[in-house]
Amino acid sequence: MMKITTTLTVLLLALCAPLQAQDKFPSRPVTLVVPQVAGGANDAIARVLAQKLTEQTGQSFVVDNRPGAGGNVGTVSVAKSKPDGYTLLVTADSVQVINPALYAKTGFDPVKDFDPVAPLAKAGYVLVANPTLAANNVAELISLAKMQPGKYAIASAGNGTLNHLIAEMLQKAADIKLQHIPYKGAAAAATDVVSGQVPLSVQSMPSSIAFIKAGKLKVLGVVNEKRLPALPTAPTIGETLKGFGTTPWYGLFAPAGTPKDVSTFLQNELFKALDDADVRAKLANLGCEPFRGSSELLAQIVKDDLPRWAKIVKDSGATVD
Repeated sequence: MMKITTTLTVLLLALCAPLQAQDKFPSRPVTLVVPQVAGGANDAIARVLAQKLTEQTGQSFVVDNRPGAGGNVGTVSVAKSKPDGYTLLVTADSVQVINPALYAKTGFDPVKDFDPVAPLAKAGYVLVANPTLAANNVAELISLAKMQPGKYAIASAGNGTLNHLIAEMLQKAADIKLQHIPYKGAAAAATDVVSGQVPLSVQSMPSSIAFIKAGKLKVLGVVNEKRLPALPTAPTIGETLKGFGTTPWYGLFAPAGTPKDVSTFLQNELFKALDDADVRAKLANLGCEPFRGSSELLAQIVKDDLPRWAKIVKDSGATVD
């Protein structure tokens, strides 16, 4: 009997040993996949938080830009990653809840393929113009566009991006026609508006605030429902076109099946980061607002936004092959 008991004890210890030997998360670098090129709002937010999470945890959080197909390429790569917390998705609502309505096939399911970790931030979006454009607000732009339909071009970060879709929404709401010029990223679009190659663009504050402060871009209207603290005198588009407005959000997602304790750890670290005065100041300088919330809140936002954006996409007529 003694021998059997001793043998069972040894076996139990052997089985428990791997569990005891497991490294505490994170024991190696964590990759934050941004499914857009560098220079946009999502990328800027990811880099601010990556730096802070690295400081807090003592482990590297590295931003990896994987653009393509309006964000679908990078998103799919995370959906197919091992659900261990070491490959995460920092993404925008444009990819997670709008792309499913824009694309016949995105390659991912926004609900089934991901575990929401936490919201990250809300960003201001603005309709900007080259300073030489003969319009200083939305009403004046509408007048110009109605006099010469299709003459004025508007640059976006690419077909199917939020910049593009908001421009389509604007045209429908104002009953005007603008020429859409898609670029490979928000930064390239903003640069060409600054140089005068294209007169207009919808831009996130992170990708345009430096140009706005330098007087190289002028703001015709704010896309968000409310005026932005960074631009308190700039009116919203909704002040001219009643009912127009949306506030883009950004969130952190893990592949479906990620251990709950890992997601909880990440959520708590994000709470600390978003409460940090330096992080809040950096986000404010980007024209962004910290969005502190639980995984359950982010899951509910996705659930609510999917049908809302599906209707907006349908009404706008925007599609991407």
